[in-house]
Amino acid sequence: MSNYNELEEYSDDDNQFIDFDELQNELETKLEEQLIGLDELNEDFKNIGNPDVLGETIGSVIWEQFILQVGVIAGEDFIKENRNLKLDLRNSAHIQTTENFEKGKIAKHNSEIDYEERYTQYQNNFRKDDNGNIHTHYNRMGKEEKTVDSGARKNFDKGRPTGSILNNTDMDHVVSAGEIIRDAQANAHLTVEEQVTFANGTHNLNEMDASQNRSKSDLGMTDWLDNPNKNGQKPNEIFEISDKLDKDYREKDKIARKEYEKQKLQGEERSKLTGKKSQKAEAFRIGGKALQAVLMTLLAELCKTIIQKLIIWFKSAKKGLKSLKKSLENAIKSFFKDFKKHLKTSSNSLLTTVATAILGPIVGLIKKAWMLLKQGWKSLREAIDYIKHPVNRKKSRSILMLEVSKIIIAGLTVGGAIVLGEGIEKGLMTIPFLAAPIPLLGSLASLLGIFFGAVGSGIIGAIALNLIDKMIAKKKKSLLVEAKIDKGNQILVVQDKLKDVAKVNMEQNKNQMAINIYGRHSELDKRFEVQSKEDKSIEIGKTKNDEDIDELFNLLNQ
Repeated sequence: MSNYNELEEYSDDDNQFIDFDELQNELETKLEEQLIGLDELNEDFKNIGNPDVLGETIGSVIWEQFILQVGVIAGEDFIKENRNLKLDLRNSAHIQTTENFEKGKIAKHNSEIDYEERYTQYQNNFRKDDNGNIHTHYNRMGKEEKTVDSGARKNFDKGRPTGSILNNTDMDHVVSAGEIIRDAQANAHLTVEEQVTFANGTHNLNEMDASQNRSKSDLGMTDWLDNPNKNGQKPNEIFEISDKLDKDYREKDKIARKEYEKQKLQGEERSKLTGKKSQKAEAFRIGGKALQAVLMTLLAELCKTIIQKLIIWFKSAKKGLKSLKKSLENAIKSFFKDFKKHLKTSSNSLLTTVATAILGPIVGLIKKAWMLLKQGWKSLREAIDYIKHPVNRKKSRSILMLEVSKIIIAGLTVGGAIVLGEGIEKGLMTIPFLAAPIPLLGSLASLLGIFFGAVGSGIIGAIALNLIDKMIAKKKKSLLVEAKIDKGNQILVVQDKLKDVAKVNMEQNKNQMAINIYGRHSELDKRFEVQSKEDKSIEIGKTKNDEDIDELFNLLNQ
């Protein structure tokens, strides 16, 4: 009966049965996770102070600085090739108009004709006061006109045909030299040689009475004939000018002026044609420089990709021509895979080239200042994000501050590369052969400045980062040793729990087995009781079964 009660207790426990198999599986999974965590700690321990990370940071400084400078260099090269003129494709910058010429607005970008020189010559023809203001006077018609300097007619009088002393005649300019000298249209669109050639040409020369010529002075022929002098007398009242001679004078004036207008219009047409030609040339020039900037940026990105793959190849155990070829193929595939990204970088270089060409070297300064500000903001943002990251919140304050210092120093390294590179470039520009321009690349001094500036700043930054890394490594190693010990203890705890669960699970299985056996024997007992009077052997069997159960409980309680 005692055995029966004990089995009843096991039966009550069974009513509160726990799935020990599932619990055992969960503990085994947890143990595997703890072991993986231990492996990760060991890997972190190995990577502390790894110099590969520093190399990547320093290398990126050189490449980023080079790529960002490509557009600036291309833009500055354009300005040099464009006669030190910034990009300007407006009509007014290339096509000179008479109106703008008279106002002093010169089409400086016209590479075919030097309008600035023409304007200077034009202004030098007039008498000026001490402040540079041009003297004026009023002619006999009451019209204000600029006073021509005494030496301005020298070119017109040199080699000019003369009249006859015997006949008392002079060789007159129908369209006077003074009128040509004052004419903004003629001075804008005709060279001095062309003006003199017309003035002393057959269309504009007229042999006339010397007295009449002096009376005419700088006036046009019709203006002289039709307007009285200060005494109120017209030429035909002073001189014996017949109707036939008057008509001849007027006809010669008409012919001369027709030729004069023709030549001026031809000059204007040349100004338009040369302006358009110059406009196209400047457009092609900036297009070429922009394309060079794009190609150089793409080439730089390709070289960067190839170098990265070559570094991996050098570090690999198997080095041979076959593996080298495969590395180069992978580099090219990787380059074209990220081609859209490279095109975006190239488009930035293109825009920088055009902006530099339009605004001048100030774009380079703005770009460098922007790089410094951007890098400073980037470092600050990375530092804040690093501190806020959930993974880093559990880190000790000392390690957190040291790692934030690394982020800031990396930013200062880039800024230092820009400043140092500019200083080196200025120093190298004093050496003639280093200042010589290199197609597509700028000057050798510029390239060396970028490279040595980045390397110099990178080395300084690397030393600082290395010192911080050593401090972090020392601190982390100490913390990782503690973490490894703690992780090991956690593993031992899980292992102990797993053993306990396995033991309990085995006991539970044994108990369940006993209950099952007891159930079967209870069924037999009932049958034995029914047949007890009929078969004595059944009673003997029942006694034997009780002995078996006693033996089983003895086994369970051992």
